[in-house]
Amino acid sequence: MGLFTQIKMAVSVKEAAEYYGLGVNRGNMVCCPFHNDRTPSMKLNEDYFYCFGCGATGDVIDLVAKLFNLSNYDAAKKLAYDFGIDPDKPPAAAALRKPKYPLAKAFQNETLHCQRILCDYLHLLAHWKVQYAPKTPDDTLDDHFVEACQMLDYIEDLTDILTFAELEVRVKTVDILQKDGMIDRLEERLKRTEKEVDARDETEIG
Repeated sequence: MGLFTQIKMAVSVKEAAEYYGLGVNRGNMVCCPFHNDRTPSMKLNEDYFYCFGCGATGDVIDLVAKLFNLSNYDAAKKLAYDFGIDPDKPPAAAALRKPKYPLAKAFQNETLHCQRILCDYLHLLAHWKVQYAPKTPDDTLDDHFVEACQMLDYIEDLTDILTFAELEVRVKTVDILQKDGMIDRLEERLKRTEKEVDARDETEIG
């Protein structure tokens, strides 16, 4: 039996959503994490999710892949690790093996928040590295390009740690990121950049 099938038999969409910090209401609805959703518009069925707002849909592996910006294979590996699923054991036994140290709700939310900020910043850096790359050897290096070159590997490493590292390492990493204010600074940076882009778009339209 393949890993994908085993994961989908062992972990429901709702279980994964709750584990990763999405607030599920009594009707199995959540605020969609994939668009600016102020009222719950995503329905969590046993085998799949569907957002009535943006149309996002898929199974439990698709949900985790989209949440953490992973390939489906890496999302399946993350689910197997987080839910204590052993690919060498039958799914009935795997379903009974819940995490030895389940994450507290607060830590789930904090981790998810840190991962989203880091992923957004990672995408921004990748965009800057291409958009602001010097055209000739004589060009003055743009600050955005320099920042992308300096930060890309570091942010990728942090994202990998929060996705795949042992629980104890993830806890320590989230704690450090919050205490030194890095996540707050990056979140503010992303908001400022978004406002600059919006202002530039309005100027170009005008």
